[in-house]
Amino acid sequence: MKLSVIIVNYNVKYFLEQSLYSAGLASKFFKEIHGSDSVEIIVVDNASNDRSVELVVEKYPNVRLIENKTNVGFSKANNQGIRESAGDYILLLNPDTVVSEDTFVKVVEFMDRHPEAGGLGVKMIDGTGRFLPESKRGFPSPEAAFYKLFGLSSLFPKSKRFSKYRLGYLDKDEINQVDVLSGAFMLLRKKTLDVSGLLDEDFFMYGEDIDLSYRIIKAGYKNYYFPETEIIHYKGESTKKGSLNYVYMFYNAMIIFAQKHFSSKNAGMYTYIIKSAIWLRAVVSIFKRLFDILFLPISDAVLFYIGFMILTPYWEAYKFNEVYYYPPEYLNFAVPSYILVWIGMISLSKGYQKPVYSGNLFKGILIGTFFILVVYSLLNEEYRYSRALLLLGSVWACLSSWFYRIILRLLKLKRYSFKRSKNKKIAVFSAQEYHRSVREIILNSGPYERKGFDFEFHSAVYDATELNKLIDENNCDEVIFNYNDYTPGVIISLISKLTNTQPEFKTYIPKSNSIVGSSSIHSSGDIYVSDISKITKPSNIRIKRTGDIFLSLLFLVFFPIFVLPVDNKTGFLRNIFKVLAGKYSWVGYIESDNEEYQKRLPQIKKGILHPVLYSAEDEKDIFKVNAYYAGNYNLTDDIYVIYKSFYDIGNKKF
Repeated sequence: MKLSVIIVNYNVKYFLEQSLYSAGLASKFFKEIHGSDSVEIIVVDNASNDRSVELVVEKYPNVRLIENKTNVGFSKANNQGIRESAGDYILLLNPDTVVSEDTFVKVVEFMDRHPEAGGLGVKMIDGTGRFLPESKRGFPSPEAAFYKLFGLSSLFPKSKRFSKYRLGYLDKDEINQVDVLSGAFMLLRKKTLDVSGLLDEDFFMYGEDIDLSYRIIKAGYKNYYFPETEIIHYKGESTKKGSLNYVYMFYNAMIIFAQKHFSSKNAGMYTYIIKSAIWLRAVVSIFKRLFDILFLPISDAVLFYIGFMILTPYWEAYKFNEVYYYPPEYLNFAVPSYILVWIGMISLSKGYQKPVYSGNLFKGILIGTFFILVVYSLLNEEYRYSRALLLLGSVWACLSSWFYRIILRLLKLKRYSFKRSKNKKIAVFSAQEYHRSVREIILNSGPYERKGFDFEFHSAVYDATELNKLIDENNCDEVIFNYNDYTPGVIISLISKLTNTQPEFKTYIPKSNSIVGSSSIHSSGDIYVSDISKITKPSNIRIKRTGDIFLSLLFLVFFPIFVLPVDNKTGFLRNIFKVLAGKYSWVGYIESDNEEYQKRLPQIKKGILHPVLYSAEDEKDIFKVNAYYAGNYNLTDDIYVIYKSFYDIGNKKF
């Protein structure tokens, strides 16, 4: 066996599918040159819960699969694969990578020509075609770490002194000897590992590639950066790079490395620098996250309160010809309570989720107002200040929060403002027979009613200049390539040569139910997935059942109030006990006579109400609505459906 490819996977099913597809093509090309038994692919799954294992078993039966019952970490999982491998060369490959079809051949031929080479890394680009500087790195000495952590390496990227960590002074298009190989693509000579040892399992994640690279050089071998083949690395897919957990894990790995390989004096200095950086990054990250989370809710709360301060005296003068008619408790306690309910309901309705949608904002305020009115009707007379003023306040809340977000848009604070209604322009480069499949995956991955996409379908274009021109002329926000028309190598070559624009790039494997890409190396990636199993995840099953029980008990306790607007009052009471008994849910699928469509849906309890407030046109239309409900389940959507069709809640016929 010439080459063993080892991929450690943890909950990145859709990226793994793309990685295995590209690795399969590269393996096929490798076998044509080196023989049918010259390459093997081993996937080690670290107890993923996203059905990654099922994907490998069903679609890639020739891949060897090692299933771990717990997440044992990156190093230990790779060592499992290495011990099971039979190749003269071992390639450690991330699941969020795409290799060119000639990558395996080129890197192995280089290693064959250079017996002094113990390890090799390649040129990596991100999902927009930008070069990833971690493709070539130096050792994280105390000096290099200081320059990197305090920004000097970014200020002087070509300096031999300040850019020691990422070797910015080396040409990214030339073969060079380097210190550190990236764990995303790390080709290792098996004989070298026999001398240097396998990955150090003290490193759970991060740092293991630096440690092994260091030991390879200590063993008398060389590490090479080899840019004559390129791969895509959707950096950030397995981990949120901005999270505190990442900061801690990454820098703690650097401390382990220092304590293992540096002298006690240097290790102490290095540890001090790293720990200072951890605390600094943690404090900055905490304040940034708190500001990001609380900025809109606090702003809304202030706006809502100002509105009541203005409305209250005007209402008092109009209604009672008297200012200060209401006691101080009204503005001090009652109004803040209203505001807390509105803020809470906006949050539950995803009104503070980015990007911000006006529909979620208004939905939260309306649900909150309904809840306040219900509680209001149960209070003693002395605490019922004014229903009319409450309704005026809710109108103010809707208008003020809406105008506020418009102002934020004008001030260029796009993160906190409404998402623009401009449709997303998507260019699909594919044979015509796949156009419908691509369109349906995208539309089924978002709200059924969404009309936020403009599609431009094109035949395959293989010239980078022509592709660049088409993207510019059509002002494309996103480009989708079909692997049936493009090889991974052609896609990589095209996106790395684009000059004038940087749209988002995604790829589609025929007969897959996902379209995968990444718009930024700092993001967790962008995926269009026609996956409708979300509603049957254990956590969502518990949430839905808990919601059913809570609402049923609420309806039962306050039945004399809730029953007033209901058409079928006896049916309402009967339905409460049916839901409490677990035989039905308050919201379920639209019922259909088409057994084929019904079998394709995850199985849930029948519903008293269904998740759409208008008549579906046909069986296919019904399936799309049900599929979206299943794939995007959220308890607040159930509450909104109940609120909008409450009059019909007693009409279910059993």
